[in-house]
Amino acid sequence: MKALLFGEILWDIIDSKPYIGGAPFNLAAHLAKMGIKSTLISSVGKDALGRKALKETEKRGINSTFIKVHPDLPTGIVKVSLDGVGHPTYLIKENVAWDNIILDQDLMDSLTKNKWEVFCFGTLAQRTKENRELLSQILSWARPHHVFYDLNLRQNYYKKEWIEKSLCQSSIVKLNDREALVVSELLFSQTLRQENFTERFCREYDLSTVCITHGKNGSTIYSNGKLEKVAGINGPVADTVGGGDSYSAGFLFSYLCGTSIYEAAEFAEMVGNFVVSQSGAVPKYPEWLEKEIENLKYKIKT
Repeated sequence: MKALLFGEILWDIIDSKPYIGGAPFNLAAHLAKMGIKSTLISSVGKDALGRKALKETEKRGINSTFIKVHPDLPTGIVKVSLDGVGHPTYLIKENVAWDNIILDQDLMDSLTKNKWEVFCFGTLAQRTKENRELLSQILSWARPHHVFYDLNLRQNYYKKEWIEKSLCQSSIVKLNDREALVVSELLFSQTLRQENFTERFCREYDLSTVCITHGKNGSTIYSNGKLEKVAGINGPVADTVGGGDSYSAGFLFSYLCGTSIYEAAEFAEMVGNFVVSQSGAVPKYPEWLEKEIENLKYKIKT
C-alpha cells in the first residue's frame, strides 16, 4: 500500500531543543512504522536543519524523493509551549521552505505512474498561494483512491475558501471538537449540534466519512448517514504533540487493511492513547502495539 502526503516538514522547538515534526511528517512516519510505503511532498532549506530533516526522513522510512531543497528559504521551525497538562501552543515561523514547496515536472510526471491508496494533506501548508496551486495540481495528477484531509487549524492560518475547496477535493475528513465549532460557524454561520453538523458537512461537500476527535473522551464517526461514538481510553498524558497525527495514521492504516470505519476508529484511539502517553510525536512502539499492527496486516493477506 502506498500513501502520498503533502505539507510541512519542520522542527518543533520545545524547551530550546529541536524535534522533527509537522503534521504531514508525523503522519507519514507513523504510516511508515505500520508498513505503508509513505512518500512526503515538502521542502526544506539549504541549511543544517534541512540536512538533518532529510536524514530523519530517511531514518524513519519515509520516501524523501519529493522533498526538495529550497535554494533561498530556511527550514521551517515552530516554537512550542506546553501548559501544565501537556497541551501545546504554537508560534509558527513564516517565509520558510515549506511555504514554497518545489516539485519539478519530472516528479509531477512520476505521480501518475504510482497507485496511491490515499493522499493526505492539511490546512497549514495552504497559507501560501503557491502551495494551494501546487496542491490542486498534485490532486489532479495523483488520482488517489482516498483523499484524507486533516484540518489541523493553526493560529489564523486558514480561510473559508481554502477549507471549502479542500473539502470538495476530499473523501475522508478529520478534525477535533474545537475545530468542528470553528468550522460550523465559518461554513454554516451557526454552531450546529454534532449530529446536524456531520450530516450537513457530508451532504454539502460530498464526503464519505467524517472523524471528530474529543481527546480523552474518544471520537465520533459519521459515515453512510450513521453517527457512532467511539470510546476513549483513559491513560496517562506526557504531551499531546502529534496525538492527532497518530490517530489519523491508526485510522487510515486500519481502514486500508479492510476494517470497518468503527473498527478503524477504535484502533486509532488505541494508537493515539499510546502516543500521548509518551514524549515526542513518533515514539517507539511497544510489542503489544506491533502485534496489533501485524494482526491487521494479516487481514489483507486473508
